[in-house]
Amino acid sequence: VLRKRKNANTTTPHNLPLAVLGAGILWFGWFGFNVGSALSLNDVAMIAFVNTNTAAAAGIVGWILVEWFLSKKPTMLGAISGALAGLVAITPACGFVTPFVSILIGFIGGAICFWAIFSLKAKLGYDDALDAFGLHGIGGTWGAIATGLFATTSVNPAGANGLFYGDVSLLWKQIIAIIATYLFVAVVTYIIIKCVSIFMPIRVSDDEEA
Repeated sequence: VLRKRKNANTTTPHNLPLAVLGAGILWFGWFGFNVGSALSLNDVAMIAFVNTNTAAAAGIVGWILVEWFLSKKPTMLGAISGALAGLVAITPACGFVTPFVSILIGFIGGAICFWAIFSLKAKLGYDDALDAFGLHGIGGTWGAIATGLFATTSVNPAGANGLFYGDVSLLWKQIIAIIATYLFVAVVTYIIIKCVSIFMPIRVSDDEEA
């Protein structure tokens, strides 16, 4: 809707130490996001705490290994991106899977988010300044699918068993929820942007952009 930027070549942060600091604060805050969802300091909250931290660390490893293999040079920007990918991926599942599975979810999350940002974005040709879709969209989609695969009532009796614990129905529910979310977000965001455009420009002028 906004169209591409005129010059989207310079996408690396101008201050890497501040980016690392921001990622650290985000990682810390994510505990409140995931653990706080339990609304109590109980066993599920503790599992969510461990899973959140473990998946973020595994996300770093997943991203860095792919980056190292393809680019021959792991980077700090890649490390913090991998941590974010792991955090996003574990969020739907953090209170429903075992810590071992959180390693798998985070690791795969880091790897596929690298692919989404450096391969999928190039193939589809969209402009995503903060790689929100590559990290949050793809990482969240994987996390939702992983919940349908690996959730177990042994971790959270109030939850459900996933495909690998004998019940395929949760996976189908997760896939339906993913499709519904994509449709809802696309339609409602489009409407919001069009409403905003009535009152103010949704894009800066060419001079302002330059």
